[in-house]
Amino acid sequence: MRIACPHCGPRDRREFSPRGAALARPGPKAAPEDWDAYIHQRDNPAGITREHWYHIPCGTWLTVTRDTVTHVVEATE
Repeated sequence: MRIACPHCGPRDRREFSPRGAALARPGPKAAPEDWDAYIHQRDNPAGITREHWYHIPCGTWLTVTRDTVTHVVEATE
């Protein structure tokens, strides 16, 4: 799997570290149940997902849209 870093160009997946789904965080006044759901109660869908990835060599955080079944990267931002 290759991921396009905005600073380094297309790189091998081994240069990146996945950090989880790109979900909207609950607000500062959110109920404890909302934080529990955000941290612990996540779906694990098959198909297109948005995830946060960290590019280790240059220290860039990316949002990667990829298919979890085929591992095809649709987009990086």
